[in-house]
Amino acid sequence: MPAHDLALLTDAARQAGRIALGHWKRNPRVWDKGVEHGPVTEADLAVNDMLHAILLTARPDYGWLSEETPDTAARLSAERTFIIDPIDGTRAFIAGEETFAHSLAVATQGKITAAVVYLPAMDRLYTASTTAPPLCDGQPIAASTRTDLAGADILTTKTTLEPAKWPGGVPDIHRSFRASLAYRLCLAAEGRHDGMLTLRDTWEWDIAAGSLIAEKAGCVVTDQRGKPLCFNTANAKAAGVLALPPSLHADAVRRLTA
Repeated sequence: MPAHDLALLTDAARQAGRIALGHWKRNPRVWDKGVEHGPVTEADLAVNDMLHAILLTARPDYGWLSEETPDTAARLSAERTFIIDPIDGTRAFIAGEETFAHSLAVATQGKITAAVVYLPAMDRLYTASTTAPPLCDGQPIAASTRTDLAGADILTTKTTLEPAKWPGGVPDIHRSFRASLAYRLCLAAEGRHDGMLTLRDTWEWDIAAGSLIAEKAGCVVTDQRGKPLCFNTANAKAAGVLALPPSLHADAVRRLTA
């Protein structure tokens, strides 16, 4: 089943990319959904509508959780659920930057079993499933093998490194950033950065696909206290996300929970 789902998600993601690129750098209409959700564009909605139609036609018994669809409790009783962010990094999309992504995943009884992250402006495709290895454009990827958190190149925000959030001491890292959480997780999976972390409550649709890709590539992926992530939950949020090589993850959790 994960292999069939992965093929379905991959095809759908490429179709999403064609829709998104039809709006990118063409002054799409934008609405503000409020502080917690940020902006949404006509491209987000068009991609969401297409994905909803294609994916649920192919798998009518699956649940549905998407940033751009009003949530209902019906998904909670589904054995498998699509978890979708039609465009992750909408601000980057609006700004005409390349680093926005489509994030598509299937959760089976709380665990991600198939995952695709596609960056159409870069034509970069990340995939993984419980039965398939993590790939970028069809080539195997692996996380960093770094063992020392000090000096590591970590994707995170400035506010994440505020001293009050690190009772065991703020790690001395080199900070990098990308707008899309899904892309940050994939960059950690690819070893292009030593890992990523966010301490904010995080919507499942931002991290579902990337979390499996990073985990399969060798990162330890948990919430900020080192607890396993669970998906298709009632509030659809995780208590932050750490995706780091084992030694770096252990050090970060120690500093966060001291």
